[in-house]
Amino acid sequence: MRALSNLRQDLPAGIVVFFVAVPLCLGIALASGAPPFSGLVAGIVGGIVVGLLSGSPLGVSGPAAGLAVIVLRAIEQLGFEPFLAAVVLAGLLQVGMGLARAGVLAYFFPSSVIKGMLSGIGVLIILKQIPHALGHDTDAEGDMSFEQVDGDTTLGTLGHMFEDFTPAAMLVSGVALAILILWDRVLTKRGGLFKMLQGPLVAVVFGIAYQALTARFAPDWALSLDHLVQVQVIGSLSEVGSLLVHPDWSAFGSHAVWVTAITIAVVASLETLLCVDATDRMDPEKRKTPTNRELFAQGVGNMTSGLLGGLPVTQVIVRSSANIQSGGKSKTSAVLHGFLILIFVLVLPQVLNLVPLAALAAVLLVVGYKLAKPALLKEQWEAGWSQFIPFTVTVLGIVFTDLLTGIGLGLGVALFVLLRAHFLNSHLLQQTGEGEYQLTLAEEVSFLNKGALAGELERLPRGSRVVVDLRKVVHMDHDVKEVLDEFSAGAGARSITIERHDPVPGPRTVTAQAS
Repeated sequence: MRALSNLRQDLPAGIVVFFVAVPLCLGIALASGAPPFSGLVAGIVGGIVVGLLSGSPLGVSGPAAGLAVIVLRAIEQLGFEPFLAAVVLAGLLQVGMGLARAGVLAYFFPSSVIKGMLSGIGVLIILKQIPHALGHDTDAEGDMSFEQVDGDTTLGTLGHMFEDFTPAAMLVSGVALAILILWDRVLTKRGGLFKMLQGPLVAVVFGIAYQALTARFAPDWALSLDHLVQVQVIGSLSEVGSLLVHPDWSAFGSHAVWVTAITIAVVASLETLLCVDATDRMDPEKRKTPTNRELFAQGVGNMTSGLLGGLPVTQVIVRSSANIQSGGKSKTSAVLHGFLILIFVLVLPQVLNLVPLAALAAVLLVVGYKLAKPALLKEQWEAGWSQFIPFTVTVLGIVFTDLLTGIGLGLGVALFVLLRAHFLNSHLLQQTGEGEYQLTLAEEVSFLNKGALAGELERLPRGSRVVVDLRKVVHMDHDVKEVLDEFSAGAGARSITIERHDPVPGPRTVTAQAS
């Protein structure tokens, strides 16, 4: 019943996600060195199978750009059919991870890295879509790495895009962008039909209408095929069987296939959990996705996709963001987008082949801007260096390498910041009077605090009187005990008097006389 009550919002959102997803599915397949149809299969499975099993209200699954490099190398090494066997095995491993409740890992991603991921992807979307908005379509949609499939780089493409820009594409993207801004800033506030029909859907429909009308009445202004979505036209349903490729079951005994399967399972699960966290943060209703169920759903999805000749699937942030920004309310929109891919690919591919990449570029530019709003950068700056540095490193890493590398760099920096804070907060040394000091240790003192503590004790002046307060300590590593014992042993040589308050027996005084 809830799905039906939200259908008014979910239907237009599902249509927008569908139009955005199709070129991304094709582009990711190209970037992965796989048949284009395998990307569409993954999009269909991600929408329908994962959408029905998932508990994520707004997440959308499909082929992931973050896996493109892994998939490309695996196909080159194994061949496509053995690779599909690895995808099925990866799905089985993910099902096991879900049943083993491994979804708890989602709670260990720092907020600064998640926000950096959203901003980094937003910046990357903008950089990737500007050339498409001008009609420079050399880079495939879905290629999210700095080093592109065509041999260029993200920044290099920006430098070359004026060499072959297309006026018609600029017109389409300009009008589509104007529609999106007008719809968002003015018309939606008037309610009624404007609120029900989302701006991204109107922008894409405008692009289709433009291409259909100019192709008929003004061919000079029509966009050529390389500026449009290009889906293979299937002559009859009987041809579908010839396009579906099945796994090579004999490859299950291959060590390389198992290594690939484990790699895909781990990376796909991490990317999914990161996306789940990010999507939940963007949810206006602040709902929480059951992460164990999500891993189970992704596992079943990958098993299905591999069996049908599709690429591995994960929950993906670009389509999930488009879903949220298009007004999606429940997972119905994700399921609808999967069914729409299936229907249009089989029955109405000619309509898809009228969609200008420039119109989709306008939609994605707005998505990118909303992900990477300057206000988020300001928020992280005001939160302090411990938040700002991991955030910035994640953004730069995603833009100048790829999604997974950027997140890895951000996590590494966040871990360093955490360890540094732990290093500095293990103890407090205060001067309480002339030549008198009090050293108070925290509840948890580990070997990581050994160096800082030893340094503090070494700097105490000769002839000091020191109170060592251990009453708050719950756990102390042996390394730290050694530091305190060595300090006590050497205190006499420095004419230092030590008063020690232990946790259990209470205060006891140990006086070290000068030798």
